[in-house]
Amino acid sequence: QVQLIESGGTLVQAGGSLKLSCVTSGRTFANSAMGWFRQAPGKEREFVAAINWSGGTTKYADSVKGRFTISRDNAKNTVYLQMNSLKPEDTAVYYCAVNVEGGATDYVRAYDYWGQGTQVTVSL
Repeated sequence: QVQLIESGGTLVQAGGSLKLSCVTSGRTFANSAMGWFRQAPGKEREFVAAINWSGGTTKYADSVKGRFTISRDNAKNTVYLQMNSLKPEDTAVYYCAVNVEGGATDYVRAYDYWGQGTQVTVSL
């Protein structure tokens, strides 16, 4: 059974930093792209960042470029999202996802497996 489990979400003040982790189990995704998405209340799920299987290619939403960094450790079956200079508008549930046979894309429907999400709240 494939599982993606996110962790690291919490309440943080604006300007602060958080690092999210997503551990996969049930099968290896070392050859798959992975991504982070987020969904705020009343809004659609939106792309945040993606990374290809090797970590050599990354892609970011314009809203997070320069502040967030996606990385992965295939030996640990884990993908990370380092978030710096957080803003209240970054408040959302953050989800990790796996694109089994594709690349680092912002297309939400390209992703085959999803985690349950972790809440990030940024206060003023």
